Amino acid sequence: MSVIRGGTIERLSDDGLGIIRAGRREILVPYAAPGDVVEVASWRRKKKKLIATDFKVLEKSPIRIEPKCPYFGVCGGCLLQHLPPYEKQVEFKSEKLSRYIGTDVDVMPSPVIYGHRNRIDVVISTGGIGFRRYGTWWDVVNIEECPVFGKTSRKVLKSLREFIEDEKPTLYEIRENKGLLRYIVMREGKFTGELMVNLVTSEGELPESFPEYFPYATSIYWSVNRTESDVSYGDVERYWGGEPFIREKIDDVTYLVHPNSFFQTNSYQAVNLVRKVAELVEGEKVLDLYSGVGTFGIYLAKRGGFKVEGIEINPFAVEMAKKNAQINGVDAEFRVGEDKDVDNLSEYDTVVVDPPRAGLHPKLVRKILKDRPETLVYVSCNPKTLSQNLKELSESYKIEEAVGLDMFPHTPPHVEAVLKLRKV
Repeated sequence: MSVIRGGTIERLSDDGLGIIRAGRREILVPYAAPGDVVEVASWRRKKKKLIATDFKVLEKSPIRIEPKCPYFGVCGGCLLQHLPPYEKQVEFKSEKLSRYIGTDVDVMPSPVIYGHRNRIDVVISTGGIGFRRYGTWWDVVNIEECPVFGKTSRKVLKSLREFIEDEKPTLYEIRENKGLLRYIVMREGKFTGELMVNLVTSEGELPESFPEYFPYATSIYWSVNRTESDVSYGDVERYWGGEPFIREKIDDVTYLVHPNSFFQTNSYQAVNLVRKVAELVEGEKVLDLYSGVGTFGIYLAKRGGFKVEGIEINPFAVEMAKKNAQINGVDAEFRVGEDKDVDNLSEYDTVVVDPPRAGLHPKLVRKILKDRPETLVYVSCNPKTLSQNLKELSESYKIEEAVGLDMFPHTPPHVEAVLKLRKV
């Protein structure tokens, strides 16, 4: 492996990595900007790609700015903070989304680009308390605060470190899969100010003093991960606080948030997301597939004029959706079911689909093509599988409108898309 000296970054890959050429090969350089002159001493192969592991910038690109986060360049979270202005990130995502969909798509910028995340999952380990170092699963970058979550993160991490110093619980040893404390998950209602702190541990005894270190939190949880899997959730062991939920408000709709429920991570942009879906829905009878906790279905029902039915495979999410419908006083029905086993779709004026990253189940695609509901509203978090599904649906549907939304500023792979598909 020979050292590459003086290579110029030509452009960014879809994953936000700088691209330089070494003969016929392309090498991807993390945290690079177009126009950077770099030296690459070593790289590794990952899924047919060559990613630089030992590199330095010899000459900075004139477009670079100083990133706001002090951990930029080592933390594996944000890769685009050095690119100004923010609109350039939006253009990058627009070009990516347009390429996958096959038509020009504008991406709506996030209204807030720091302090926008309403959830972060912080690793607790013997190597540090923070986020994974880029390109590793075993190494952790120690942090004091996460700017994309906001100032509350500093407060929570300070309290956590005080608890650890006083009570001396064992911390997780990632390589050996040992230790009690594994993650601390923060969730915050950006429009309500409510805060949830969820400590995720291995099986063991948690000192009774834990909640005393977080008197400012609305809800405090202790969850136990009883598996060897490196995940930031588990079985709820105990919670402290007046309510088992915190609340988030999107326009006039209130949503309950539980440690084990999904909610859109950028509350500020979620406002634009639900408004756009509501704008594209037609008719009266609406099926909300992959309905989750009722994010779209309840918002639609609250608008009036829509009769909403939601189907979701996760029983706990359905339970949360029913609670959300109740507290908002809306008439919307949610039930447990699989996407591939839905009934006659032609009974609905609009079918809203918001599938996981894997996209629509092949049986559901065939069902849509057979029943041919008048309007589909497709919400996607993965341009690649969206593109595949659009090709499959193209024999019966055409794109009438498409828009992207930047839900994750500074994070290159992620862009949300909302499309209105009309039967032809």
